[in-house]
Amino acid sequence: MATKQSVADEREEQVELGLQLRNGSTLMALAGVAFIGYGIVFLVLNFVGSGFELGVSTLDGMTKADLNPTVAYYISHLHVATAAFIISTGIAVTALSWYGVRQRLTWAWATAVVAAVTGLALALPMHYTADAFAHDWMVHLGPIYVATIVFVVGVVMAYRGLNAAEQ
Repeated sequence: MATKQSVADEREEQVELGLQLRNGSTLMALAGVAFIGYGIVFLVLNFVGSGFELGVSTLDGMTKADLNPTVAYYISHLHVATAAFIISTGIAVTALSWYGVRQRLTWAWATAVVAAVTGLALALPMHYTADAFAHDWMVHLGPIYVATIVFVVGVVMAYRGLNAAEQ
């Protein structure tokens, strides 16, 4: 027969794990919002900024105006498409985390993780293969690394809460 103290301890542990789930899903959603913001910055810089990515002011000293107009348009086209996918991934991660993970849906947690990891795993390695153009590493990648750290902390916290809920 369980003692009153053990029941109270078990209840307190369940509350703690519930808080971890809620706080973890909130951090995951916040990171998703940061991904959306990063994509919006991509769009803004394309249309009213340098025409290049965050942290890139020129390509080997050439501005967007110095480029062949067809090449400049093609770069713009790719930036808009990239921004669209960053924003859409952010929306998916935010919604899955806020609505699905909070409801203790393991599939929502797994889908949010797979969506974010796939995007990051495909995009980030290219930045380390060659220094083909000059860019400010902190400005260019700093925001996405901060969002990724927040996301990973949230993923771990939410996972602990989800696992406890399933036992």
